[in-house]
Amino acid sequence: MTTTTSPAGTTATEPPVTAPPFLERFRVPGAFLLGAVLLLGIAPLVLSDFRLNLLAKYLCYAVVAVGVSLAWGRGGLLVLGQGVFFGLGGYAMAMHLKLADAAVTGQTLPDFMQLYGTGDALPWWWKPFADPAFAALAATVLLPMAVATLLGFFVFRRRVKGAYFAILSQALAAAFAVWLVGQQATTGGTNGLTDIQGFFGYDLDDPVNQRMVYLIVAGVLLLLMAAARQLFVSRYGELLVAVRDSEERVRFLGYNPANVKLVAYVVAAGMAGLAGALFVPAVGIISPALIGIVPSIGFVIGAAVGGRASLLGAVLGAVAVAWTQSTLSDAYPAAWTYLQGLLFVVAVGFLPGGLASLVTVLRRKRRTTHDPVTGGAA
Repeated sequence: MTTTTSPAGTTATEPPVTAPPFLERFRVPGAFLLGAVLLLGIAPLVLSDFRLNLLAKYLCYAVVAVGVSLAWGRGGLLVLGQGVFFGLGGYAMAMHLKLADAAVTGQTLPDFMQLYGTGDALPWWWKPFADPAFAALAATVLLPMAVATLLGFFVFRRRVKGAYFAILSQALAAAFAVWLVGQQATTGGTNGLTDIQGFFGYDLDDPVNQRMVYLIVAGVLLLLMAAARQLFVSRYGELLVAVRDSEERVRFLGYNPANVKLVAYVVAAGMAGLAGALFVPAVGIISPALIGIVPSIGFVIGAAVGGRASLLGAVLGAVAVAWTQSTLSDAYPAAWTYLQGLLFVVAVGFLPGGLASLVTVLRRKRRTTHDPVTGGAA
């Protein structure tokens, strides 16, 4: 709404300029259709195999950003430990693929266990991952959600929030990475699980199969964005925003804020686990260096730079930050971490809404400058 002053000194309120109703109705579906055309149609045609593989990697980070936008942008939960769930999904998928690669060559143990293992028998907790259904669904999605449910239940019931919640989730990511490094014989240690050659029977060295993996990643991203959008506009989405803005009022109205936050946290964990599972065939590796504190902060930085409250902004921010990291880390390997931290400080301190809010901020400043009521220029 804008306010103007008439020559007689009276004020009048003018309604904001909005798009026609029929355009508003098709705005969101049109945006998704455009995204599908760009990702599924144009990108495979114009990008080389190398660039398409890089884009698949970036889109995996964008899947994590969808969950971050839900938990942090809508729920106010600063999730600095998404690397844990990303790693759970990634290692679960990698364990299955390593067992499948070993079976193709007639081996019972993955190659790294033959080098660093302490025996000839497969560890008991590796055996369920030989089942494709268990690895593709239960371990990559349900396991991260189960861990998030267990952690969130105790954390939110204790009303831990704000910086304390952020520190706790970050400590969990650090502990998980340290544990993986110490398990050389069963998780590959610092090297992680590498040299993954197949994906459910398809050779990942074949460019056609690599494009198939890219299309799967892009399709999953679009589906999760559509699902998150429905959550945003649902009654639950409104309740989540209410909990973020005034938790005590929501509790006074009869809702349990702990349960509301728990749902967002668990859904975000499931998305991160699925992103990790897709990352493995897209890149061919998973290691502790990809799931520790620094990568967890990187997930949040991408959403913050793009705009954590905007689903599209968070996705584009994640892709942009990942692309910038790949570009600048080669040229400035020692300085990239500082540049990454600077991006986060600038985004939070000077543009809290991210790049997605830049147009709105500029419009507000322009309106303030030219509004006669505020004493600006006529």
